[in-house]
Parts: sequence; structure tokens; C-alpha cells
Amino acid sequence: MPKKIRELKQMLRQVGFTELPGKGSHTNWVHPLYAGKITISGKDGADAKCYQEKEVKQAIEAVEGNTQNE
Repeated sequence: MPKKIRELKQMLRQVGFTELPGKGSHTNWVHPLYAGKITISGKDGADAKCYQEKEVKQAIEAVEGNTQNE
């Protein structure tokens, strides 16, 4: 069962990502230890797409890897 958009946002917040507003239902997420940004689209109650879950998971792993290297 796919995660909800709100769950992805919560996961990003727990790792330290900051939410920046976007157009419409889009939100951009940035982190000082992550190069680039992540864009999440959709309403909070909607099911997340496979690529969105994968992108969030990779970003969290990248940030945690950078944290351990310091």
C-alpha cells in the first residue's frame, strides 16, 4: 500500500528538511546537507507515487550518510 503525501512530508521534517512553498499543491524541500531540492506534489491525503517515495528515501539516506561522515 502506498504511503500518503503527508507521511512523506513528515519523514522529511523528521530528518531536518525545510518546506518551501511552491505553485499549487507543490512543495519544495531543502536541507543544508543535501544538494538540490525535492519537490512533492499532491494533497496531503492523496497516495504518493512510487517515484516520490523512492526520491524521498534516497534523499533521507543521503542526508544521514552526510551526517555520519561529519
